[in-house]
Amino acid sequence: MTYSPQELMVAAAAREIRDGEIVFTGMRLPLIAFALAKNTHAPNAIGLFECGLMRDTPSPELLYTMGDPPNIRGALWATRMINIMGLLQQGCVDMGFIGGAEVDRFGNLNTSYVLIPPHPPTPSPNLRLEEGERGEMKLPGSGGAADIACLSKRLVAMIAHEKRRFVERVSYVTSPGNGDAESTFSGKDFRARVGLPRGRASAVITTRCVLGFDEKTGESFLRSFHPGQTVDAVRAETGWDLRVAPDARETTPPTADELEIIRRYDPQGFWTR
Repeated sequence: MTYSPQELMVAAAAREIRDGEIVFTGMRLPLIAFALAKNTHAPNAIGLFECGLMRDTPSPELLYTMGDPPNIRGALWATRMINIMGLLQQGCVDMGFIGGAEVDRFGNLNTSYVLIPPHPPTPSPNLRLEEGERGEMKLPGSGGAADIACLSKRLVAMIAHEKRRFVERVSYVTSPGNGDAESTFSGKDFRARVGLPRGRASAVITTRCVLGFDEKTGESFLRSFHPGQTVDAVRAETGWDLRVAPDARETTPPTADELEIIRRYDPQGFWTR
């Protein structure tokens, strides 16, 4: 049975959703993961969209933006953004999905800017750096990602697995995960110490593997590697000395039924191919 790396990521992400949970779904692959979970093991899950929508059923049509009419039609609640974000502040959101340009070993994510080192190998013509000069490449920014990371009970990130993205320490902490290895603020006490009421980085789902996080130290570890990958291949594309769980195993591929549901929601493979 053939499937794309993105379809495997969707299946892995859906397994992170528990029945009855309120989930900040976002767009793209997490949205399809929500649809898959609703149609399999989590029929009572509720999906939130930061534009002001709450749904207890996935949109019956493919969405290109969360504000598309099919997402509004049939919504359980169509309200203002402030009301949806208020659910985060009240502690009502069990899990949130976000992405990022960089992620580090403690699950902190960066969507703000990345540093350009001196003598970049392929400098952008728009940067116009002098020899030896450092620069910054601006990224889209937080949107609602920092709110989701700070206030949901669990944080799950989805990101392409490349060494330039999986770094020892992100250039900028847009969305906090489990703290910082170079300070006292890491591990299970990190959030309480910095004034965050709840939450933690729970998993990172990539094109190569699934990472989990040690609840005591907050550090990431290899939970499973995707079919066709190896432990060594994953570690080679990770910018830190990635720990490996004693029971690390191959990620369970999507079943025929799961692929049917994924392709029903994305029939042309717009997000998943």
